[in-house]
Amino acid sequence: MRRLVVLSVLLGFAGCVTPSIPIPPPDPSKMSFAVGTDGSGSIVSASLRYPSTTAYAGGLVYVFNRSKGKGIIELVNSDDSIGPTTPVEASASDQLVVSVESDEQTVSTCVLLQEGTPASYCP
Repeated sequence: MRRLVVLSVLLGFAGCVTPSIPIPPPDPSKMSFAVGTDGSGSIVSASLRYPSTTAYAGGLVYVFNRSKGKGIIELVNSDDSIGPTTPVEASASDQLVVSVESDEQTVSTCVLLQEGTPASYCP
């Protein structure tokens, strides 16, 4: 009888544990960077847009320029899209790490900056 009670309690606790479903990392083919330039046409900042993705609902987005050591943190929009973010200081081909954080996990992708959709991952 005692074993039955212990087994029932253990199974009850096991039923309370919900496995987390991994969120996908940001896909470079869905990213779009609007760049700001100086008078000579050199890139000086970048702002990210990313389409609505329900997996990112209620999350935080980080855009960190690994090359310059600067970045921003913002909330994912109420429609589950990202951006346009506050511009982050940047130059052409800088390494930008785009991270999305939910309550349980954080996923990241590093891309080389270019206007529009990035074509390359960080080396």
